Amino acid sequence: MGAIRIGSATLLGAAVLTLTGPAALAAPSVDGGGAHGSNITSFGFSVTPSTIAPGGTVTLNVTGCPSTATASSAVFSTVTISPNSSTTAQVDSDAKRGATYTVTFMCGGERGTTDLTITGGTPVPIRPTGRPTISTTSVPARGVRGGLGGTSDGIDKGEIAIGLALVAAAGGGVLVYLRRRNGGEH
Repeated sequence: MGAIRIGSATLLGAAVLTLTGPAALAAPSVDGGGAHGSNITSFGFSVTPSTIAPGGTVTLNVTGCPSTATASSAVFSTVTISPNSSTTAQVDSDAKRGATYTVTFMCGGERGTTDLTITGGTPVPIRPTGRPTISTTSVPARGVRGGLGGTSDGIDKGEIAIGLALVAAAGGGVLVYLRRRNGGEH
């Protein structure tokens, strides 16, 4: 019995390692990596939020950079970031909706990139209505009467007794099966 448990645990562990290994290799890097190749740098960087509407403001954060860093993108002007701090940048109001832009961080001679996505869709103009529409309906004095499903004139005690007998028979059958399976230990 112990060998079966050990073998099962070993197989389960191997399956978990097999299934999680590729996911761990494909996970984005902690330093703010993007879809543009290897993004391993000695400094950390991030854009918050990573999805924003045109004209919105993003926070650009750099950690572990001993000198002044810069961040640049096609949707905002290049900004400088003091060592181990953050700054904000305003996304251009004419940024293309649904597009993904690359944000490049520079610290010393190192370069790291991450993606910034502009919220998609076309803006829907909000048009005020001329006048509010008011409708009057009569409110029922009581709630809806649900009844018994509409097909029963009353409760038949015979049908209830038959149903309970069938449930008891099924339970007894399961009990007999389990006793025979375990060799009559009970």
